Amino acid sequence: MPVEYAPRGLVATLTPQANTTVEPEFSILWPAGVAMINGRLMSPKATIEERLVDYFDQLDEALRQFANAPIDAIAIACTGASYLAGVAREHETLRRIAARTGVPAFTAASAVVDALNALGARRIGLVSPYPATLTAASVGYWQAQGFDVASVAEAKTDAGQFHPIYALPASGAMAALDTLTDSDLDAIVMLGTGMPTLQPISERPRIGRAPVMSCMLCLAWRAVTAIDRETPSAATLLDWIAGAAWRPRLAAHAWSPPEPAIAGRASR
Repeated sequence: MPVEYAPRGLVATLTPQANTTVEPEFSILWPAGVAMINGRLMSPKATIEERLVDYFDQLDEALRQFANAPIDAIAIACTGASYLAGVAREHETLRRIAARTGVPAFTAASAVVDALNALGARRIGLVSPYPATLTAASVGYWQAQGFDVASVAEAKTDAGQFHPIYALPASGAMAALDTLTDSDLDAIVMLGTGMPTLQPISERPRIGRAPVMSCMLCLAWRAVTAIDRETPSAATLLDWIAGAAWRPRLAAHAWSPPEPAIAGRASR
């Protein structure tokens, strides 16, 4: 029986503990009839890499947060953990989770792989908010999946913020995206689920002939195609990238601070 706000499907989402981007971007991306419930991936480790390993090791335990909720798909909104786990372990883990829960499961990275394969893309560019070591692990992951990483643009982050990636503004992601001018790219992927990407994709759905996508957009697309029992296709993915369904919701999220009161103005 469907739940009230998810007659089309309910997505169980796992989000890294301090990530401030997943829920807002998913709330913009979900089409009518799709809703989500969210759990947190937790780790006390100090470095990003250590936390990512913890997140992957604890996926089965983290999924217990959803208890007996009538979920239709599982979206693991973490990309970096897949780089460190490796392709074979990621594949086996997703297969095991799907077999145990009875619903399809995706990581953000596996959703990007499905998106690139749907497009027939092989030569790709990346926009990375990661530290250098994790960017290198990312390149290795995409190469192991059969893609040629031709260009990497690094987004400038601020280590003094609460989190260098989650505090990155959309304008910073856009600036990095705009440095990718290789006309031979088949696709561009904006990495990570913590970097805000919807505004850049809205403004730059293509660079040259290359569609621009993000881990969050691909994960939402893949979860919905699974719920609808559709074969992933270039046509549906390009519709998501074009954003006709979600751009109005993105615009509605725009906010400007109120004008300050003018001292001495007479009240009426």
